[in-house]
Amino acid sequence: MTVLVGSDGRPRCAWAGIQADEQYQAYHDQEWGRPVSSERDLFERLSLEAFQSGLSWITILRKRESFRSAFANFEPAVVATFGDGDVQRLMADAGIVRNLMKINATIGNAKALLALPDGLTLTGVVHAHAPLVPRAPGVEIPAKTAESAALAKELKKLGFAFVGPTTAYAMMQAIGLVNDHDEQCWVAQSLAAGAASAPAGPAPAGEA
Repeated sequence: MTVLVGSDGRPRCAWAGIQADEQYQAYHDQEWGRPVSSERDLFERLSLEAFQSGLSWITILRKRESFRSAFANFEPAVVATFGDGDVQRLMADAGIVRNLMKINATIGNAKALLALPDGLTLTGVVHAHAPLVPRAPGVEIPAKTAESAALAKELKKLGFAFVGPTTAYAMMQAIGLVNDHDEQCWVAQSLAAGAASAPAGPAPAGEA
C-alpha cells in the first residue's frame, strides 16, 4: 500500500502518514511538491536539504524555525556576510544541526548565489534542469536522476557545495520540479487538477 488514509478521510503518500505527526502532515499537504519561485525560498530549501543529508527529514522539519532564526531567515545577502564568529555561534546552537561542513557550505552557497553571472539566477539554473518527461505512474521513485546529476554538476561549477545528485533530486521533489506524490494521494490529484485548469500560455510564433 503506497497511501494511507488520514483521520480526515484523505489519502496521502505513506511517508506522510507513517509519522502520525501534524507538522509532517502539514508539510506534505501544503509544501512538498508545490512550486517555489523566490530566490530566498529556493535558497532555504537547498540549504535544508543539504542539512538533511544523512538524517531524517522530520529531524530537519522540527528544527526549521531554529534554522531560520540562526540563518537570518535564509536571506542570501545576510548569510553571505557570516564570518568566523557566526560559525562559532552556529556550532554552539543546539536548535540546529551542528555540522561544520554543512554550516560552511550554507554560507558559501549564499556567496555563490550572489556571485552568479549577470542574468543568471538560482531559480533559473534549477528550473533549467526540470525533467522533460514526467515519471510514469507506478514507476518506483528514484533517489537521483540524470537531471539531478546534471543540476548538481552545474551548481558545483557555479561554486555551490554539499549538493550532490541525491540532495538535488530531493530539492526538485520538494519544490514541485517533479511530482512524486503517489498517484492516489489527494495532493497529487489536486496538483493535477490545478495544472489541467491553468490557462494555456501564448502560442509559439507561427502557431497561433
